[in-house]
Amino acid sequence: MTELAVRLRGRRRFVRPTWRQPLALTGVAIACLWIVIAVFAPLIAPHDPLAQTFTPAQPPSLSHLFGTDELGRDVFSRVVYGARISPPIALLLVGLAAIIGGVLGGVAGYFRGVVDGALMRVVDLFFAFPAIILAMVVAAVLGRGLRNAALAIVVVAWPSYARVVRGLVLSVGDSEFVQSARLLGAPARRALFRDVLPNVAGPVFVLATLDLANAILLLSGLSFLGLGAQPPQAEWGSMVATGTQYFQWWWMGTFPGLAIFSVVLAFNFLGDSLRDVFDPQTAWRSEETEP
Repeated sequence: MTELAVRLRGRRRFVRPTWRQPLALTGVAIACLWIVIAVFAPLIAPHDPLAQTFTPAQPPSLSHLFGTDELGRDVFSRVVYGARISPPIALLLVGLAAIIGGVLGGVAGYFRGVVDGALMRVVDLFFAFPAIILAMVVAAVLGRGLRNAALAIVVVAWPSYARVVRGLVLSVGDSEFVQSARLLGAPARRALFRDVLPNVAGPVFVLATLDLANAILLLSGLSFLGLGAQPPQAEWGSMVATGTQYFQWWWMGTFPGLAIFSVVLAFNFLGDSLRDVFDPQTAWRSEETEP
């Protein structure tokens, strides 16, 4: 058997059992469903999400699958268009937080000393406050609006990546191949970005997938509190907030809440499955059970 065949067989043993798990398949299916809904929202939504042309507070029916809200807007159309706000913005925010935190954590773990101490004290300062409280303070200082809420989430999210990347860089930086590159005269910046950071990409990717769920919850929470999306924008958190004012019309807050629940559940399932993929102990167990 050739070396390439051995590697491919090992890779199949490493990945296949994990992605056969029901939770992984469920997470992929739900995430793909919401991606399709977000991309084809104009084709899926039967009505304009901002049009106040129907009888207010109609219960769910064949003409309005999720009913109508207090202003006569179709709730199903608003939930569909809400998929174009919360998940994409959360994905962008997690990407920015991962880049900022990854670079700062990599610098702190690689250079150590005074640089490490200064950056980690800043990170500890952010961790001294609950994430939702800090996000509320930042959003309140910047002012109401979806953009300011997004900036507040980035401010809250990047310290987690900085701490994780720092720990990984500290362990990888002591490895033989990194020390060999430094002894051969490789510049510190080149060794950091070429030799160290690629080896920490897997755990960071897992953390980012799990953090997508937290970002959606934070963004929806800020909108729920009136610090995020503003009316009449169709955003799930603000729709749930409106629904809490009309408990007799249960459908107004229930269906946006279920949308948030399903997306958060999907990314949690995906994150857990990716963690199993990148976990050496899981890979070892897979090899032992695979025929």
